[in-house]
Amino acid sequence: MSNKQPIDLDFDRHHIWHPYTSMVNPLPVYPVSHTLGNKIHLQTGEALIDGMASWWSAIHGYGHPNLTKAVVNQVNTMSHVMFGGITHQPAVELCKKLVAITPSNLQKVFLADSGSVCVEVAIKMALQYWLSQGITTKQKLMTPYKGYHGDTFAAMSVCDPVNSMHSLYSGFLPEHIFVPAPQSKFDQPFDESEATLLTEYFKNHHHQVAAFIIEPIVQNAGGMNFYHPHYLKTVRQLCNQYDVLLICDEIATGFGRTGKLFAVEHADIEPDIMCIGKALTGGMMTLSATLTTDKIAIGISNGEAGVLMHGPTFMGNPLACSVACASIDLLMNQDWKKRITQLNNALSQLKCCLTLESVVNVRTLGAIGVVELGRSVDVAKIQAYFIKQGVWIRPFGKLIYLMPPYITSDDDISTLITAIYNAINDGHY
Repeated sequence: MSNKQPIDLDFDRHHIWHPYTSMVNPLPVYPVSHTLGNKIHLQTGEALIDGMASWWSAIHGYGHPNLTKAVVNQVNTMSHVMFGGITHQPAVELCKKLVAITPSNLQKVFLADSGSVCVEVAIKMALQYWLSQGITTKQKLMTPYKGYHGDTFAAMSVCDPVNSMHSLYSGFLPEHIFVPAPQSKFDQPFDESEATLLTEYFKNHHHQVAAFIIEPIVQNAGGMNFYHPHYLKTVRQLCNQYDVLLICDEIATGFGRTGKLFAVEHADIEPDIMCIGKALTGGMMTLSATLTTDKIAIGISNGEAGVLMHGPTFMGNPLACSVACASIDLLMNQDWKKRITQLNNALSQLKCCLTLESVVNVRTLGAIGVVELGRSVDVAKIQAYFIKQGVWIRPFGKLIYLMPPYITSDDDISTLITAIYNAINDGHY
């Protein structure tokens, strides 16, 4: 059902702080009345094809009856209860599903309420594990440049320190060890010099490094860099060799987005800690999970503190857990691999943009398509154009990219691609 009550855009402009937006000169916002399928409906009447899946989370689109039913059934039973000293069926069922579909070594699940918090928990796990072993020198993290792991402080500290949106805070954040970003592309030969360079970093710094944290295969908000699986495999080998834990941030890449259920499968490796979120609930509610091994969980539990020092108020929220179970079932009960292949074939038509002089690169992987330009995009200008074309695409930096819901048809993908091509060709950016 659509919302007919007009949205007070003047109040919104003067009082509501939107993400990454100035309160002095805010970017325009468009009033949404309702969403359904892969469409965002504006109060002004436009129906927009969603190319973003609500920041990569709404993989099944909007208003899917299975997910709606899960929320309605759960809210009539128990919308929330504290997770301290209490458990419930939605949380148990969800954790069973997560243990079953993630790498086999990940046997312990910590439920949190957002991607950034999930990363905070992962970092705490790594640091506290070594402290529980009586090793106090491992207080730093190692991570590649061009990474992005969230907006809270520990997560910010392992985002790219120069080119990220968090460089403003560099003087306040813990200083970690950054290695060169992966250079060998996903579909090209691996340059062994990258492995040699990584080895030098591990050799020189392993004694002070608790964990290596990385987005597997796709560095997302840091530049949509699709890198070679052997880079990730090398990191895993070096972590084993030099006694460093491996944290894989699958918040953006999990649940089929790259063509594998989880991106670590491209390299056939298992992390020590994995972060998942975004698509976990099919974009219905906020929820995340940090999974780890028996070794780490037992190591922390046998340490001085005896517990992991973290516990969000809405941890294990029954509503979120219930809809996450429904979303996982919906994904796993279909031929999702075939669906992602079909989406990839449709997205490959983005290559038409390579004929445009201002386009530097076009790349696709799974259900991700990226057009890289020679200069940064004027977001307000290009979004106004996209609205007129009936699409919702939100670029950042020099990148115009698509991460659509998995239900998106070939025709809708074609419309999205045509809008991108015309926006660049006609200078609407």
